[in-house]
Amino acid sequence: MNSFIHLTIPARAEFIDIVRLTLFGIANKAGFSYEEIEDMKVAVTEACTNVVLHAYSNSRHGDIEISFELEENGITIRIKDEGSSFKYEPAESKSVTLHDKELSEVTSGGLGLFMMHALMDKVEVFSGRGTEVILTKLIGRKEEMA
Repeated sequence: MNSFIHLTIPARAEFIDIVRLTLFGIANKAGFSYEEIEDMKVAVTEACTNVVLHAYSNSRHGDIEISFELEENGITIRIKDEGSSFKYEPAESKSVTLHDKELSEVTSGGLGLFMMHALMDKVEVFSGRGTEVILTKLIGRKEEMA
């Protein structure tokens, strides 16, 4: 049976630590390792920071809706806003690297998504009315691969 935990915070930087603390508590109880939890915290922080920086204009206030779904073998985290959206273009392959590019060739907007893909097992982005980022992490994935 899956468990759901929902959280709604103002889209302001000073509230992102609440999301990180909530994630730590949930993931710790679910049995994730310290390293897995830290990876998830970085990815979720990046997704929330993108909302704070890009989703709502300075004159318009908004919220970030975060949901945590505990599954038998992992967790799915949804970060959703109702602000300005963007056109998401997924990488052509998982082996995409930035190592052969000069720093001036890399756009800052793409680095956060690149990092999320590197830290999580699955990343989905849906845009239209706002944006929803869905991050999935499986328990013990690195140990299985070794």
